[in-house]
Amino acid sequence: MKMYSDEEKIMEIIDKLRPFLINDGGNIEFIKYENNIVYVKMTGACSNCQMLDFTLKEGIECAIKEEVPDVREVVNLGV
Repeated sequence: MKMYSDEEKIMEIIDKLRPFLINDGGNIEFIKYENNIVYVKMTGACSNCQMLDFTLKEGIECAIKEEVPDVREVVNLGV
């Protein structure tokens, strides 16, 4: 059984969530994992969606923390 790094696990989770975001006209890009914080960039329809904070915290962050408990938060670097 292959052991995955936390960063590999995080990218795998993001890849599983990506189709749902694409389905709504958006996307997510993994930027980096540093000091227990995951940095992503929300793009497309996700970048200015009113539900962005909810999607980021209640969806993406929860999914990542469930698999990688060391993660403190997920931060969107998109503008």
